[in-house]
Amino acid sequence: MTQDDDDAATTFEAHRPRVLGLAYRMLGTLTGAEDAVQEAYLRWHRTARDEVREPAAWLTATVTRLCIDELRAERSRREAYVGPWLPEPWVVDAEDTEPSPLDNAELADDLSVAFLLILERLAPEERAALLLHDVFEAGYRDIAATLGKSEVAVRQIVARARQRALKDRKRYPVTADAQRALVRRFNQALLARDQAELLSLFHPDATLLSDGGGKVLAALRPIHSAPKIVRFFLGITKDQDLERFTVRECWINGAPGFVSFDEAGQAVGTFGFEIEAGQVRRIYVVRNPEKLGHALAGRPRHPLGDPGGEGAGGGWVE
Repeated sequence: MTQDDDDAATTFEAHRPRVLGLAYRMLGTLTGAEDAVQEAYLRWHRTARDEVREPAAWLTATVTRLCIDELRAERSRREAYVGPWLPEPWVVDAEDTEPSPLDNAELADDLSVAFLLILERLAPEERAALLLHDVFEAGYRDIAATLGKSEVAVRQIVARARQRALKDRKRYPVTADAQRALVRRFNQALLARDQAELLSLFHPDATLLSDGGGKVLAALRPIHSAPKIVRFFLGITKDQDLERFTVRECWINGAPGFVSFDEAGQAVGTFGFEIEAGQVRRIYVVRNPEKLGHALAGRPRHPLGDPGGEGAGGGWVE
């Protein structure tokens, strides 16, 4: 490997977190995002350095175009998807403090499951323009060059996409500690099969989205209202020995959640929560095995409850 190759690799690695974060937001899958970044890496090494004036802009444009092509190719598969589609969870091990927005490829509110689902309703170019401008702070000129459109057209695309996205985007400020406490109460209430406690945790108009991809047991349609969600959880756990399952607390798309493991230490599901005014407004359950690869870090370091503290023990549903 020559010095130029070493320099090219060093430059690329410096920008990898940014373009990986962009690709994940564009595609909603870590596997797809990593593939797009790897393809950009290969193209980066095949490109003469004197043809690249600004590496960050070049890499951002290349990854964006790759993602747009992938979204167009994926369209028919998404339309045929069995049950609700949820993004592949971005799982970060839980610590005592919330992860920095710059850690793990720029974790931020714009990685929330709710926001990624809003992006799913946008056309590929709308999604790219909105993310590049509002999240990655790219200028209209650079976005226009990336999309092969005029600046005027890009301004219109961003404005239209922003209007569609913000119309459905709601923010419910809540501290990380409050979120963690509610998630732990949920686990403990389910272990105890405490129907009244479970009902108290959910907003009356709560929604459950469960993604099994047609490969494992999951709700094929969204479940609405707290009573129906509680009946669903109590029903699927009725004949289960929950003590056989363990959970690992983690951050899922920037918010407290957990990964469920079976007796063999295999991840069987991730659980993410959207909380409003001290209650769960939405719960996102991903059970599709194809989306759990990044959660397969082996057995959890600690069981249910505080790491090494009170409340340890228990498990989850298969």
